[in-house]
Amino acid sequence: MLKQTPLNQTHRDMGARMVDFGGWDMPVNYGSQIEEHHQVRRAAGMFDVCHMLVVDVTGSGIREFLQYLLANNVDKLKEPGKALYSCMLNPAGGVIDDLIVYFMREDWFRIVVNAGTADKDVAWMEQQLAARAPQLTIQPRRDLAMIAVQGPQAREKVWQAIPAARAATEFLKPFQAAEFDQYFIGRTGYTGEDGFEIMLPVSEAAGLWKTLNTLGVAPIGLGARDTLRLEAGMNLYGQDMDEDVNPLEAGLAWTVELASPRDFIGKPALLAKTVKMQMLGLVLLDKGVLRGHQKVVTSHGAGEITSGSFSPTLNLSIAFARLPLAVAVGDVVQVEIRDKLHNAKVVKLPFARNGKALI
Repeated sequence: MLKQTPLNQTHRDMGARMVDFGGWDMPVNYGSQIEEHHQVRRAAGMFDVCHMLVVDVTGSGIREFLQYLLANNVDKLKEPGKALYSCMLNPAGGVIDDLIVYFMREDWFRIVVNAGTADKDVAWMEQQLAARAPQLTIQPRRDLAMIAVQGPQAREKVWQAIPAARAATEFLKPFQAAEFDQYFIGRTGYTGEDGFEIMLPVSEAAGLWKTLNTLGVAPIGLGARDTLRLEAGMNLYGQDMDEDVNPLEAGLAWTVELASPRDFIGKPALLAKTVKMQMLGLVLLDKGVLRGHQKVVTSHGAGEITSGSFSPTLNLSIAFARLPLAVAVGDVVQVEIRDKLHNAKVVKLPFARNGKALI
């Protein structure tokens, strides 16, 4: 049996095409995937992200525990509501998961982890907590639903749907959250557009979804979610990195804080590694479609596409590729598609953000 989010029946009532997504019954589209993509870039769309898991860590000494657990440094979080993107690594430096951590109070941090790794993540956290900070409590919050509203009109639409949200969230900066009434709203997202991610009681999710829809916010499926995050240069766990890939070779060096003297899980392994690969973007110059696991041929050695698709914003085929360090932006490389080599240009990520092409 596939797991279902609180919005499962709502998706079906709206005509969604449902698919198995890592054991969850999720909407891939509601009609035209390309139109859904453009809706987010040009206006506002909403995503069911209830399959992701909210985890609350409470007690005394959380900051010190998270300094050790995460590759990024939670000491950057000074202001209540501020969020940080980080990887959680294994001792070999591989990525157990990428996540967002919110600092609310010194005795309360909130973490949002990916759906496919949620059980593994919680077990890992509990194992580390038992060894280093047994006074802390980890609470998975399956009582909370999460809806992401993204696009240039997203915030205005949320304020129309939840009028009290304007006063609480109007002055939030990106990667900052506010809690009020039954809501926890962060100015975060996975599309390269402005917007909010809203956490609220499971019982209230369908009502908010329908209200937003009556205000013109279109439901968006996993298909457009993937092309949006690809254009925005945002990694997908399990495709662009996993436990066998370190963040320094996955385009995530910016999420690893090595400068301070603090120790964290995976740090000795990262310091000992010789980085040989880098993550860059590709734009196909010939006909075809770039897909994950296709081989990339360069004059400096072989590489591999990790994520690839057609970009509705650029009207081109684009991809992330893990390439040898000597490959530079502007180089032309070859991608093996159906046993034939096709030319592709190396570009800097991201491809598009805030509705605009960047290449």
